[in-house]
Amino acid sequence: MSSPHPPLFPALAAAPDLPALRFGDRSLTYAELAAAAGSLAKSIGSARRVALWATPTLETAVGVVAALLAGVPVVPLNPKTGERELGHIVTDSAPTVVLAAPGDELPAALGALRRTDITLTGGTDSPAPPHAEPDPQSPALVVYTSGTTGPPKGAVLPRRAIATTLDALEDAWGWTSDDVLVHGLPLFHVHGLILGILGPLRRGGSVRHLGRFSVEGVRHELDHGATMLFGVPTMYHRIAEALPADPALAKALSGARILVSGSAALPVHDHERIAAATGRRVIERYGMTETLMNTSVRADGEPRAGTVGVPLRGVELRLVDEKGAETTDPAEVGEIEVRGPNLFTEYLNRPDATAAAFTADGWFRTGDMAVLDADGYVRIVGRKATDLIKSGGYKIGAGEIENALLEHPGVREAAVTGEPDDDLGERIVAWIVPTDPEQPPTDRELADHVAAQLAPHKRPRTVRHLTELPRNDMGKIMKRSLHA
Repeated sequence: MSSPHPPLFPALAAAPDLPALRFGDRSLTYAELAAAAGSLAKSIGSARRVALWATPTLETAVGVVAALLAGVPVVPLNPKTGERELGHIVTDSAPTVVLAAPGDELPAALGALRRTDITLTGGTDSPAPPHAEPDPQSPALVVYTSGTTGPPKGAVLPRRAIATTLDALEDAWGWTSDDVLVHGLPLFHVHGLILGILGPLRRGGSVRHLGRFSVEGVRHELDHGATMLFGVPTMYHRIAEALPADPALAKALSGARILVSGSAALPVHDHERIAAATGRRVIERYGMTETLMNTSVRADGEPRAGTVGVPLRGVELRLVDEKGAETTDPAEVGEIEVRGPNLFTEYLNRPDATAAAFTADGWFRTGDMAVLDADGYVRIVGRKATDLIKSGGYKIGAGEIENALLEHPGVREAAVTGEPDDDLGERIVAWIVPTDPEQPPTDRELADHVAAQLAPHKRPRTVRHLTELPRNDMGKIMKRSLHA
């Protein structure tokens, strides 16, 4: 019986003998993936929800495809998650099965779940999915967001959000079945798993995962047929640092069709270094666990460092002031709100948090602060909770100060936060990893540098030196840890 809904992965249904996934020296064609995932899907079809031990392996990719074929919501688990947080996720999401690669050692928090090993061979029968394509509104994944206050919340992502986002990126990036994506991102999050694995599979193209990011791995894959690179700012920073001494890397990057950075802002300094060495501009896009992708610089549009481009097809975006009124002044910082089919359905078991996240007319409050250029390009200045500094009557975004600091030759890494100040309300604090720890730039030197680049009221009043900035698995700076 044919399904009234089109499949998430048409190429998988056709099962051609074309490359789909490669991790190191292990690979699967679409036919092999269809057989392996189809066989696993049949064995988990009765599960209410499954957990997935999300290592950067072929098994993880097969596991998530199998769950999607079976119409069973899947909860990706970060193997680095601590025991208490993992226990919360398992209790909250209540999976009945945990999927893992053979030989993976699982922590005690998963001990009560029935384990099913993910194998890379399917049965000899038809690889056709065991069920008709589920309704687009039905849940596909439950992805837990890092809790800034309290334990993480499970964002329920429906199938239509995945299809909508991936098809909007096809439009924005000219993404086709001829594209070969290389990335080295973890597979428990939206960027690495949905964009990096499910994206190529929806297009009928292929993905080569490095297992672990390395500049050498990127160079090799781009030299051998890869057309796209997905990374986070930490990865592009390492690429920018390596370029002066590696002409082969510059040549490989210059041959890529598209370079995409996400999960955090890519400093303008790294944009410019990569563009100068390769002639290619890195494209930035903006998304969240709850919304998948909202905006992107288009492949056929004007590259503009420091922006995340324009709203994707089907996405409505507006900026609102502190009273919730829409602002259209290009100089005015406002909170981004979005609406569209790319959004999550709810926070699992948290109707209170779900209700608080949306306005009465259905806009999702992102908590991200931005300004909107006159032609619709979005410039994010930071998170409402940690990156919007109210100092001396001004609303100041931490991001532009960080970019200015990174242009100083004595600064290797920088983060900016606000601290309470009796006179100013909040004072601007710069956290600096100096290029030369023996001869760091002086506080006055950095303050004058920022004042000259931006404005005097945006200069840091306090400078603190560190050997490194605290970052999470996706390369985002954990600003709350700075003050701790």
